[in-house]
Amino acid sequence: MMRVRSASAPAPGRLVNEDMVFRFGPLVGVLDGATVPEGFDTGCVHGPEWYVRHLAARIGVAEAARPSARLTSNLAAAILAVRADHGEQCDLDHPGTPSSTVCLLRECGDKVDYLVLCDSPLVLDTGQVSVVTDDRLEAAVAELRRTVATVPAGGDPVTRFRHAVGVQRERMNRTHGYWVAAADPDAAFHAVTGTLPRRGPGALRRAALLSDGASSAVDQFGLTDWAGLLDMLGADGPGALLDRVREAERDHPDRLRRHKPTDDASVVFCEFEPAT
Repeated sequence: MMRVRSASAPAPGRLVNEDMVFRFGPLVGVLDGATVPEGFDTGCVHGPEWYVRHLAARIGVAEAARPSARLTSNLAAAILAVRADHGEQCDLDHPGTPSSTVCLLRECGDKVDYLVLCDSPLVLDTGQVSVVTDDRLEAAVAELRRTVATVPAGGDPVTRFRHAVGVQRERMNRTHGYWVAAADPDAAFHAVTGTLPRRGPGALRRAALLSDGASSAVDQFGLTDWAGLLDMLGADGPGALLDRVREAERDHPDRLRRHKPTDDASVVFCEFEPAT
């Protein structure tokens, strides 16, 4: 049996949460919609909040229709369905089309399947704590910084930022770039996937699905390590983790790696009773 607790909150001062947490029976997930920088076109009348809610719903429909299908196949079907949800009014080939990270975990009898697409990590405890990450966006951003560094230093910061966003968009859902759920269902088949046992040695005991706003507790602010994060979630619950992240954002703005001072934050925490 899988016990699930979750929390999700928008960035302070914002009414819109572009993250999404959900559970459909044995499937849990975290989505993190890509915020559109002010002044940038997307070719779409919908925003990240609309996209993550439609994608979550379509994932649920795909899972209900094909509960034994691979997570990659059901995610691809969901992305394709959301593409149709846009209707005829959006340019889905635009590089700024709404997009989202995806982190999924599904209990399937004697095993647990997982999927990670883009930078929403999955923390697993099988007696040893490990983290499943998709670091292709991080690699693309590192390359982006090197590219932007070639722009003359005297350039207007706004111009440099717009150039950076344009370059990053060109790398989305491209070979040698990074992959994210957007309008191309093929992205699903580039996700990081795996399966863990529910019984015996290496059985899954605990798991945490995180948006990067929540994983910043470890990888930006160093409040704890990954094992400590699981312990915190087990003892105090997901809401306590988000509270600690908000405190760190206020107290340590120098440690932020994002272009925004605070972010939406979401976590799904799963505990598994020993299978008999």
